[in-house]
This record gives sequence, structure tokens and C-alpha cells, in this order.
Amino acid sequence: MWRGVLPAVTTKFTDDDRLDHAEMERCFALQMEAGCDGLIVAGSLGEGPMLSHDEKLEVLATAKTVAAAKPVLLTVNEAGTREAAALAKRAARAGADGLMVVPSPIYHTDPDETVAALQAVAAAGDLPVMIYSNRVAYRVDVTVEVMERLAADARFVAIKESSDDIRRSTDIVNAFGDRFDLFTGVDNLAFEALSVGAVGWVAGLVTAFPKETVAIYRLMRAGRRDEALGIYRWFRPLLDLDVSTYLVQNIKLAEMLAIGTNDRVRMPRQPLSGARRAAVEKIVRDAIAGRPDLPAM
Repeated sequence: MWRGVLPAVTTKFTDDDRLDHAEMERCFALQMEAGCDGLIVAGSLGEGPMLSHDEKLEVLATAKTVAAAKPVLLTVNEAGTREAAALAKRAARAGADGLMVVPSPIYHTDPDETVAALQAVAAAGDLPVMIYSNRVAYRVDVTVEVMERLAADARFVAIKESSDDIRRSTDIVNAFGDRFDLFTGVDNLAFEALSVGAVGWVAGLVTAFPKETVAIYRLMRAGRRDEALGIYRWFRPLLDLDVSTYLVQNIKLAEMLAIGTNDRVRMPRQPLSGARRAAVEKIVRDAIAGRPDLPAM
């Protein structure tokens, strides 16, 4: 159902902490112009847990305007299943093309609870669902066994695989074939995941470097592995910024340097400062200075 590069876009704020829709429109448009295949809003990188439901739906509306016919997914990452189901219903009414669902970012559900929570949200929204499996960040592992219990429900169409174990991608393909659209959700494992069967990439650094991200994906799909690998090796220091407690600040700073936006975040986060900021700036500036020429496709 879904394929390609789906940016997990950042949420832009004004200097008085309101949603900056004009800047989001500009930044989202850069993703579309580079050839991305849709957008995912209000996720971890989009500071979803710091947004109200109304704000999430406003960001969704802005993304829908920019994406036109391409799919826009809303992330459901509420602490409670009741609130998650309520948001899923509102997202459906607001025109979301699908949901990316985290079981709970606060309570660490056991397998039975994980299944029940995901089923409740899917039923409430009655939209296609990408299951977000991220045991590193959220300590809930949506295992192959859990996926087997969800596979009978046609609303579950995709997996964002972020377990940080590349072997899991092969396990999913072996267990389900093409039953689920398999997306990699870890930037610095993307080449590896695309090599073993992932059909899409929920990407983070794409928001700062969209053309390079799309180029890697398209080259891999075309079987031009060596060309993709050359770009990926250049990209790796940047992609490592996605795997960090400070991924939001890291990537917003990369966006500031690469596409001329700002690095405002919502409290309790603060923009990077001091030695940490200097280190990230060096990585980004070095990458920009050595930016590779992209092959024709």
C-alpha cells in the first residue's frame, strides 16, 4: 500500500511557541519537490508528545495541503489507549490517509496489552495503520509473534521497524512475505534494511537532506547498489544524528544549516548549546562541504 521515502517531518514553531504553518509549508514542500512519497506528522521527531490534539490535526491539515495526492499519516503516540482512540477518530474525520501507532510511550505494555491497544486504536480510526515498533525508545517490542496476532486485521498494513536489530527485517519478511509493507525506521540502518527487503524508509535526516535520501532509496530499488552505497557512506555521520536522545535538536539544527530554517523546539527541550552544538554543527558543515554529486535516475 505504501512505498518509498516517508519523511517524519519536524514541527515548526514561532518565537512565541505557536505553530508556524508558513514555515512548515515551505519545509514540507522541499520534501515533495525532492520526490518523497508522502509525509508522517507528529511523530517522535515531530515532537508529537508535546503537541495538543488540536495542534496535531492542524499540522496534519498543513501537510495534506502540501502533499496533494501523496499520503499523509498522523502519528498516534498517546499515553492512554482511550486518548489514542479519540485522536484516531478525529484524524479519520480530518482526512488522514493513515495512522502510525505507538502502543504507549509511557506505560510499557506486555504482549497482550500491546495487541489490545493497537487493535483498539485501529478500530477507532478505521484507517490503514503502520505499526511503530521501537523497543529502544519506547521499551515496547512489537515482535513477530505480536505481528502474527495482528495480521488477520487488514487495517494493519505496514511496520516501521526500529528495533535496532537488522535481523528483525529478515524475520518479518520470512514470517509474512509481503503481508506488511516493511519500512526501516532507523536512519543509520537504512541501506542495510533496503538490502534485505524493506520497501520504504521512514526517514529523519531527509528533512535536511531530501535529495540525497531519495537518491539512495531510488538507486537501491533500481539495483544500483554501489552508487547508493557511495552516497550512504557520505551520509552516515549525519544519519547517526537520528540515533540519539537529542535527535530532535540534532535534526532541527541540521535543517537550520542545510535548508535555512530555525531550530526552535518545544520545552522541556532546549536547542543544542556549547560543545554538543559545536560537534553537530561540524558534522553538518563537513557533510555540506563534501556533498556528493547525485547520479541521474
